[in-house]
Amino acid sequence: MRIVIGVGLQSGSRRASLLAGTMLATVLLPLAAVAAPQSESLEEIAVTSVSPVQPKGSQPGAVATGVLPVATDTFSPVTVVTQDQISRNQPTTLGDALADRPGLSSSSYAPGAASRPIIRGLDNARVRIQENGVITGDVSDLGEDHGVPMNPLVDQRIEVIRGPATLRYGSGSIGGVVSSENNRVPTFIPAKGYSGQVTTGFSSVDNGRLGAATVDAGGDGIAVHADGFASATDSYAIPGGIQRNSATQSQGGSVGISAIGDQGFVGIAFSHYDALYQIPGGEAEEARTRLDPRQDKLMSRGEYRPTQGPFEVIRYWAGGSVYRHDEIGIGENGIDGLQATFKNREVEGRVELQHVPVTLPFGTLTGALGLQSGRRVLNSALESFLPPTDSRSNAAYLFEELKVGNGLRFQAAGRIEGDRIASTATLFPSDYLPVPGEDPEQFRLTRRFAPKSASFGALQDLPYGFVASLNGSYVERAPTGYELFSQGPHDATATFEIGNPNLKLERARTAEISIRRAEGPFRLDATGYYTRYTGFIYRNYTGALCDDDFASCGSGNELRQIVYKQQNATFYGAEIGAQIDLLPVGNGWAGIEAQYDFVHAQFDDGSYVPRIPPHRLGGGVFVRADGWYARVNLLHAFDHTEIAAFETTTAGWNDLRAEVSYTKTLDPAVYGANEITLGLQGRNLLDDDIRNSASFKKDEILLQGRNVRLFMTARF
Repeated sequence: MRIVIGVGLQSGSRRASLLAGTMLATVLLPLAAVAAPQSESLEEIAVTSVSPVQPKGSQPGAVATGVLPVATDTFSPVTVVTQDQISRNQPTTLGDALADRPGLSSSSYAPGAASRPIIRGLDNARVRIQENGVITGDVSDLGEDHGVPMNPLVDQRIEVIRGPATLRYGSGSIGGVVSSENNRVPTFIPAKGYSGQVTTGFSSVDNGRLGAATVDAGGDGIAVHADGFASATDSYAIPGGIQRNSATQSQGGSVGISAIGDQGFVGIAFSHYDALYQIPGGEAEEARTRLDPRQDKLMSRGEYRPTQGPFEVIRYWAGGSVYRHDEIGIGENGIDGLQATFKNREVEGRVELQHVPVTLPFGTLTGALGLQSGRRVLNSALESFLPPTDSRSNAAYLFEELKVGNGLRFQAAGRIEGDRIASTATLFPSDYLPVPGEDPEQFRLTRRFAPKSASFGALQDLPYGFVASLNGSYVERAPTGYELFSQGPHDATATFEIGNPNLKLERARTAEISIRRAEGPFRLDATGYYTRYTGFIYRNYTGALCDDDFASCGSGNELRQIVYKQQNATFYGAEIGAQIDLLPVGNGWAGIEAQYDFVHAQFDDGSYVPRIPPHRLGGGVFVRADGWYARVNLLHAFDHTEIAAFETTTAGWNDLRAEVSYTKTLDPAVYGANEITLGLQGRNLLDDDIRNSASFKKDEILLQGRNVRLFMTARF
């Protein structure tokens, strides 16, 4: 493990993090052996979004409060955020829910509102975000100021998938998949006829108020679900002041119904989301910029288990959404009003056929064939950096798993797509500077791509509950509409974007090795990876400045001109999380936890890929016993100095956190609930200046200062 962590660490801070990572591995493993004899037995956590090959009736497991969730029965590494963790941390965006996990960060463009997940330094077009297997249908990949229209407070868990398992979802997930999992389309009937959860909280840093509730009920083969959420914050506090124009509010909910029988289920759900949030920092703050995303979404899913025939399970997912947001603020005319509108209509469907196990002389073969299709129609008004774009995709994929005995399993997967993207292309001069008296020629263009991907993996059970995996994959990604056809000002990133209609497929070759352990007093989730990109698509800064039209390029002073280009690049890194139960306390344990992650990303010309997260090292102590849970943890980010052209370095920071909570079992006949949790949580208790090196806004805004959150969750 120490060899993997040490690859490519060059600067003083990198040597420091190498030493920290080495100490982490060397100290924790011997301590695990000391602590090994006794610990409570922990239920294995299962995930559903990684592979189409699932046991009949498989349901995700749960882990105890404060226990590091580790999925060991997966070929690819998976980060799981449990419902208990969500109700304690109370994030209102997916980025906020994941930002402190090893290998994950967030864009934090508008903290608490527009904060998209970043996986191993990759974001936007390379990270797919979905709900219950269906793409979210928003425009958050199009601009960092655009929020994801989802609230984690109603989720049962969040799964983050990396590596070869992303082949299940398409070339747009080359960097990873963030899957929000909930019961909006009901998949079960509660044992006592109903179940639910209510959570609420208040945060001091922004006078944040929130509440969310989920209810599941059913009987006689019919299950229903309902949920709702609402949150609101004022502009948040930073060390020494207030981050102006950072207030947020959001609300929404869903209703769903399913018919459930012995051989499967079929269901449908409708959900609505709307919000209003401000954009802090720079010109957006001066213009009092705010966005109001709204979305209506219809989802359906089902499963059928034949009693005979070649297929063991047949599953489907389908969904469609209508999304719109307006960007409002003070324009160049000094009037506060509508400045831009974005609309997105999207549909997607997927069918998977899992065949019955096949017994071979050397093992048992299980697998599934999948078919996927989708269409996206994107329109914008007033802010015209992207013309109307129509994207369509059809794909087929195959996963096969072979169990050969002695805890050894193999997986192979392949996928082929047909992608079609139609829009209006612009023929710019070769130097991307205007020719006096001439406007660039525009013409309709349809590009077609056929990305192909394949992967192979091995999973081996080891002594003492350890599991090791080795994976290799080759993935192709088609360029997106905005990478091909952008042609104007994008105020969110302060850029004048010029697409390249001649872009080719982006290709990635990845190898990764993992070792994990979920049982007993020592939990470990560690992965090292190496990815070689051919034709990596990126925003190249030309050095020219523009105003709001191409004629101003070279003579303007507001927006940096960028052109989408391709260049070979190399990414490598590691992500480690670990926990040890050391001392028995009451009916529980006291222990220590630690984490470390880094990503190194560099082009072949020696320059660095922009907006990469820093090396991070963290650790702390915890106690969980007799309904009590307490934790003190420090997460340290090292200085980020491996910067791209026109970037600035980012100073390191320290985020000291603490939490104490108590969970009590209740008599539902008396209290209406069977369990209640009340707690207090502190973040950034040192009130440190925290800037996110992966954010376009990091030189303009600070993240939240010292914050104390009071939270309560009742389950019934």
